[in-house]
Amino acid sequence: MKHLLILFMALLLLGCKSPEARPPVNTKSGSFIKESVERNKKLNKVERKRIEEVISNLPNKNFTISENGFWYRYNKKVDTSAETPQFGDRIEYSYDVSNLSGQTIYSKEELGNQVYFMDKEELFSGLREGLKLMKPTEEITFIFPSQKAYGYYGDDNKIGANVPLICNVTLKTITQNND
Repeated sequence: MKHLLILFMALLLLGCKSPEARPPVNTKSGSFIKESVERNKKLNKVERKRIEEVISNLPNKNFTISENGFWYRYNKKVDTSAETPQFGDRIEYSYDVSNLSGQTIYSKEELGNQVYFMDKEELFSGLREGLKLMKPTEEITFIFPSQKAYGYYGDDNKIGANVPLICNVTLKTITQNND
């Protein structure tokens, strides 16, 4: 009996192999990313064409295309040497939001005055970049393609997925960060 137990233990030890890594079940080809890039290129092209149509139908067509991928026009420009907001500055501004058809999504009264610490808080990328162009008391109309606004997700309220926006922004004050 003792020999049988020793034989059983020896077979058990010899029969056990060290664990081997198994190969991955799936391999990624990158096709999803490629499809997503193509879909976004098409969306961007359609939005750009629509934005250019909207601008061509406006009475004041003096829009500039920014290097950040949005259009803007000064409604009130300050020609002084006043500074634009820098990292950490506290700014106060007001704005409204419309779709490309001109329908108001959020009014200035509904949104009220906004306080934002430059690049230290969340704000959709187009507006964050647009505010950096402004001096106190300036008013600018921005047209943001959806990828510079709320993109694929919208704002979970009134702005749906892939909606280009028109924002009329007034920068009220800049309080410099003294850090």
